[in-house]
Amino acid sequence: MNKKSTNLKVAFQGMAGAYSNLACEICFPDAQPIACNSFEEMLNSTKNGETNYAMVPVENSVAGRVADIHHLIPESGLFIVGEHFQRVNHYLLGTKNSKIEDLKYVKSHAQGLAQCRNFINKHNLLPIQHIDTAGAAAEISELGDPKIAAIASNMAAKIYDLKILKDNIEDAEHNTTRFLIMAQKPEIPSVDITNPVTTIIFEVRSVPAALYKVLGGFATNGINLTKLESYIGGKEMNAARFYVDAEGHPGTKSMQNALEEMNFYSEPNSVKVIGTYSRKRGN
Repeated sequence: MNKKSTNLKVAFQGMAGAYSNLACEICFPDAQPIACNSFEEMLNSTKNGETNYAMVPVENSVAGRVADIHHLIPESGLFIVGEHFQRVNHYLLGTKNSKIEDLKYVKSHAQGLAQCRNFINKHNLLPIQHIDTAGAAAEISELGDPKIAAIASNMAAKIYDLKILKDNIEDAEHNTTRFLIMAQKPEIPSVDITNPVTTIIFEVRSVPAALYKVLGGFATNGINLTKLESYIGGKEMNAARFYVDAEGHPGTKSMQNALEEMNFYSEPNSVKVIGTYSRKRGN
């Protein structure tokens, strides 16, 4: 997805220099990235029409699912129109007079700390969580303490004028974050798109083997599921909801048959297709 428009605005969570900011620049190089303090603010800005898209991180190949976001997506009222896989290279950033051997503390988002656990332990650093990787870099720049470093992006190093003490400190070479690109309205692609994937949320009926029968509808129609996640929703926090990525397009007969069976075994009006888009491949 690579749209160009000087009027285009893309919301991301974090400060300038966050990895989500980097993802915005790669996917929408001519758009204006809009920094948001929280995931809720990011999603609401797109829902309210203040921005055209939201760049939503959902999972990382090392640290796993991004906390909270899967609870927010179904209630956001937004639709998935694309995805992006961002290779994450973590940099250890310090003040101009910092040295690795003199460091005592390191600040970053929980995901950044988790993705660099081996490096942190090797250097006996005390990890301190911050709400944002770029925010941690900004704080290090303001503090000016050579004993405290941040784990953030190369973009953050340039923005906040920090010294790169070490690059590529992530534990795994395949460290990649998957982003969903979300919009106020669905963008239904042609049924002929390459590698179509459809994301669906639903709530099964309280009958024996309901989930088994829902999934069976995909199996009998030859549709592969690449993701199935459950979470507790509803006001009483007692309703099991499910989030599914299915390889296929809702315009095909096989997907229509699977959705029909899903509706039969799900709670009324609980089945919602929140996006169909072309599946990208991670690095």
